[in-house]
Amino acid sequence: MFNKTTLALAVLIALVGCEKAQTPTQATDTTPAAVTEVKTLTSGIELSNMDTSVKPQQDFFRYVNGNWLAKTEIPADKGRWGSFDELRENADKQVLAIVQELAAKTAEPGSDTQKIADFYRSYMDTATLDSLGLEPLKADFAKVDALSSHADLAKLWGELQAYRTGTPVVLFVGQDQKASDQYITLASQSGLGMPDRDYYLNTDEKSKQIQQKYQAYITQVAELAGWPEPAKVATTVYAIESQLAQAQWSRVQNRDRNATYNKLTVAQLAETAPGFDWSALLAAAKLADVNEVVVRQPTYLTAFAKLQSEIPLADWQTYLKFHLVRANSELLASSFDQASFEFYGKTLSGLEAQREREKRAVAALEDSLGFMLGKIYVERHFKPEAKERMDQMIKNLRVAFKEAIDGLEWMSPETKKAAQEKLAKFNTKIGYPDVWRDYSCLEVKAADLLGNMRRSGQCEFDRMVAKLGQPVDRTEWGMTPQTVNAYYSSTMNEIVFPAAILQPPFFDVNADDAVNYGAIGGVIGHEITHGFDDQGRRSDGNGNLTDWWQPTDAEQFQKRAQLMIDQYSAFNPIDDLKLQGALGLGENIADLGGLTVAFKAYQNSLQGKPAAVIDGFSGDQRFFMGWAQVWRIKFRDASLRQQVITGPHSPGMYRVLGVLSNMPEFYQTFDVKPGDGMYRDDAVRVKIW
Repeated sequence: MFNKTTLALAVLIALVGCEKAQTPTQATDTTPAAVTEVKTLTSGIELSNMDTSVKPQQDFFRYVNGNWLAKTEIPADKGRWGSFDELRENADKQVLAIVQELAAKTAEPGSDTQKIADFYRSYMDTATLDSLGLEPLKADFAKVDALSSHADLAKLWGELQAYRTGTPVVLFVGQDQKASDQYITLASQSGLGMPDRDYYLNTDEKSKQIQQKYQAYITQVAELAGWPEPAKVATTVYAIESQLAQAQWSRVQNRDRNATYNKLTVAQLAETAPGFDWSALLAAAKLADVNEVVVRQPTYLTAFAKLQSEIPLADWQTYLKFHLVRANSELLASSFDQASFEFYGKTLSGLEAQREREKRAVAALEDSLGFMLGKIYVERHFKPEAKERMDQMIKNLRVAFKEAIDGLEWMSPETKKAAQEKLAKFNTKIGYPDVWRDYSCLEVKAADLLGNMRRSGQCEFDRMVAKLGQPVDRTEWGMTPQTVNAYYSSTMNEIVFPAAILQPPFFDVNADDAVNYGAIGGVIGHEITHGFDDQGRRSDGNGNLTDWWQPTDAEQFQKRAQLMIDQYSAFNPIDDLKLQGALGLGENIADLGGLTVAFKAYQNSLQGKPAAVIDGFSGDQRFFMGWAQVWRIKFRDASLRQQVITGPHSPGMYRVLGVLSNMPEFYQTFDVKPGDGMYRDDAVRVKIW
C-alpha cells in the first residue's frame, strides 16, 4: 500500500532504519520563607546495561551496552530489538490505547472518532475476513481478466497507482529538485515482490534458498486462491520479476541525485521508452495534463517498455493477480495473511511469531489516519518543556556547525561562504505540525477493511496529485508525531524531529546536558550534516539541486568520502556479507559529522566551566556514552542480512565503532592508544565536517 506519510523518494533522509524513562532524583530545600524544589539531574546513563569487563578503548559498544546485549531477548515478533524498537513499541502501545478507547465509544458518523473506531473494527473482524475469502478482490480480478491487449495494461497500471499494487512503474508528485518552489510528477522503478533487485541477482547459497522459498510462496498463494497450475503461476511471476530486477538500478545508483534527475516531456519519455502508452498511463492516474516528468531510472523505463510488449498478456494477467493478493494479504482471509507472514516475516526477517492483530491494526491506522491519531497523541504524551530544550540545543548545534565550517582546513573561502549561506537557511520542525492533515475525503466502514485501505490510498493519491500547480506547502510533514525517527529534507532544506523521539535514551529532560548532547545532540547534528553529505551537499539553501562547490573542494570531499567508503566496506557483520560502504555513505558521513559538531556544541554550552562528575563519569565520557547507548541493538541473522543488503544505515554497533574510531576527541577522553581495538591510524581517520 502507498505510504501516506512519506514525501518524495529523493527528498527525505531519515535517521533510521527503547528506553524506559528514569525516575528523577529530587532534593527539597525548606526554609521558613518558602519551599523551593530543586531538581538534581541524573547522568542519563543506564549503568546496568554496561559491561565494565570490556575496556572502553577496546570495544566501546560492548563497554556501554554489553550487559544489555547479554540479558536482552529479541521479542518473537521482531527481527531486531534496540532502543529505537523499544520506543516504537511504547509509542504503538500508547496509540493502541487511544484507538481502543475511541473504539469503545458511540460516535457521530464522519467524525474523527468514528473513522478511527470503525477502521480498527474492520481490521479486527477476522471472522468477516475469513468468510469473504477473495471476494474483496473480485472486481479487481474482473478488470485483469477483461484485458484484451497490451495497450490495456497501461490504463490498468495507471488506475492502480493509488494502491501501489503490481505496477512496474510508480508515479508520484513531489518538489522539483531543480525548482524547489514547484511540484512535479516523478516516475520510478517498481514491481518486485522481494525487497530489492539483489535478492534476484545474487547467486550465493543463502540467496538461492530465499529465491526458492519466494517461488514456493507464490505457489502457495495460487493454491489458496484456487488457481489452476500453481507451480506454473510461480514460474511465470518469478520470470517477470527477474527480468524487471535485471533492468533495475541498484540502491547505490539510486542515491545519486544527479543521475536520478532526468526531466523529460511526455513526448521525450515516449521516445526514451518506446512501445508503451505513457499518455494512457498518466491519464488513468489522473495526470493527463502533465507535460513533464522527472524520470529516476531512464534505462529501466526503456527496458520495461520493451518487456511489457514482449511478455505475453496472459503472463501479465497472472502477475497482476498474484500481486493483488500479495499486496493485500493482511487485509484478506487468515490463510493468505499467514502465508505472507511465513515468507516475509519468517524467511526474510527471521521472526518467530506474528505481531498481535491489534498492533498490526495500529500500523494500518498509522498508514491511513496517521496525523489524525498524531493530534491526539501529542495532546496526551508530548511535553512542552521538551520542545523548549530542543529549541535551545538546535540553536547551539547550528552555531557549532557554523564554527566547524569556518575551521575546515581543506575547504576554500568561496565554498565555505556558500555552505554558511545554506546553513543559515535551514528550517526546523519539532514535535508536531502547525497545520493538521484533513481527512474529510475518507469514508470508513466498519465491515470493509480492504475498501477502507483503498479509499485511503485514493484520498492520499488525489491529495498528492492536487499539489501540481500549487505553491509548495512548507508546513507539510513527512512523518507523524508518533514516529520514532527524524529526517532531513533536501528540497525543503529542513530538519524535522517528531515528538516520539524526544524520550530517553535520545532525550531525557531529567538528565544532565552531556548525555543529551551525545544522544539527541548527535541526532540533531546527524540531520544537519545530511544537508552536507555526499548527496545533500548537491543542493543549495533554497533546496535546489545545483553545484555550489569549487572543483578543488569537491575533489577533497570525494577523497575523504572514499576513505569512509573503504572503512565501512571492511566491516563484516555476518557470514561473508560485508557492509556496502557506498550505500551507507550519506548516513555514515552524517553520523560522524553530527557527533563531531554535537561535541563542539556541548563544549560551548559549558562556557569554560568544568562539567560535573556524575556516576563516576566526566561530562565528556557521558557524552560519548550517550551516543553509544542510543545505538544498542540486537539482530536475528535474517534481519541483519536484509539490513545489510537493503538499508543505507549501518547496524548499530558500527554506528558506534565506526564513528568513534575517527574522532580525536574520543581518543583523548578515553586515552585510546595504538594497539587498542578502537584505534585507527591517523592517516586513515576520516575528517569531513
